[in-house]
Amino acid sequence: TGYTRERIEITTYEGLRMPLYLLIPDQPFSTPASAVLAIHGHGYGSREIVGLNPDGSDRQGDPGLHKDFAVSLVKQGFVVAAPELLGFGDRRLEEDLTSGEPGRNSCFRLSSALLMVGKTMAGYRIYETMRALDYLQTRKEVESERIGIMGISGGGLVAGFTAALDERIACAVVSGYANTFADSILTRNHCLDNYIPGILLEAEMPDLLGLIAPRGLFLESGDADHLFGPRGTKLALTQLQTIYRSANHIGQVEADFFTGGHEIHGEPAFAWLRKQLN
Repeated sequence: TGYTRERIEITTYEGLRMPLYLLIPDQPFSTPASAVLAIHGHGYGSREIVGLNPDGSDRQGDPGLHKDFAVSLVKQGFVVAAPELLGFGDRRLEEDLTSGEPGRNSCFRLSSALLMVGKTMAGYRIYETMRALDYLQTRKEVESERIGIMGISGGGLVAGFTAALDERIACAVVSGYANTFADSILTRNHCLDNYIPGILLEAEMPDLLGLIAPRGLFLESGDADHLFGPRGTKLALTQLQTIYRSANHIGQVEADFFTGGHEIHGEPAFAWLRKQLN
C-alpha cells in the first residue's frame, strides 16, 4: 500500500482516552517527515478517512464526502494522525454504539451535557486535538516544526480553531466549513456541536480563523455545498485577506472554489500543503 497504519490510544483528559490512526509513509516527503493532523467530520469516525468500513475491514465502495483524505495525505509522503473525535465511532455513548447504525453519533447528548456545566463540545475536541499534536511531536519519524492540519465540515471547525489557538501548527486546510456564522450555522438547524455560547459577542468566524495569520490558511468550498455555501466562504475569504494583508502575509491565505458539494476536493489543497510543509 505504500504506508503503515497503526491504531493507538492516548489519554487526553483524566479518565478519557482517544483512539487515533497513525499513517506512516514508506517513502516520506522529507526526513524526518512533515506531518498532518487529519480531522474527520460527521460520519462513522476516524475509520471513514483511512479507507476502512465501520467494522475495521478494508472498504471497497464509495468513500463518501471524506474521500479517504488521510490516505491521500500519506500517499503525498506526510505522516498522518487521524484522531477519533468525541461522539463518533468508538467514542459514542452505549445507546448509540449498540444501535446498529455506524453513522449515528452521540453529539447531541454529549454537547448538551457539556453546555449544562459551562463547557462545549468544540472546546473538548480542540483540546483533544492538541493532545494528539503532543503525541505526534514525540514520534521520531516526525519533524515537529512542520506539522499542518486539515479537516472537513465539523472537522473543519476543529482544524481551523485548533490552528488558531495552537501556534505549533504550521498551516491549516479548512474544507467545507470556513464561512460566516450568519451565512451557515444561523441559517438552519445544525448539529449542537457547532454552537459556542456567546461567540458572536466576541467575533465572527473569519475573525477567529484570522488568528491563524501569518501562518498559512487554505479554504476548500464546493459550489453546491448546501451547509457551508460559497457565498459565505467568499465573504470570509475577503475578510481573511484583509487580516492577512494587515499582517503583511496576504499570500498566505488561499482558496479552492471547486465544482462539487459538501466534500473534500483534494489535489489543490495537497499541493499547497506540500509547499507549506517543505
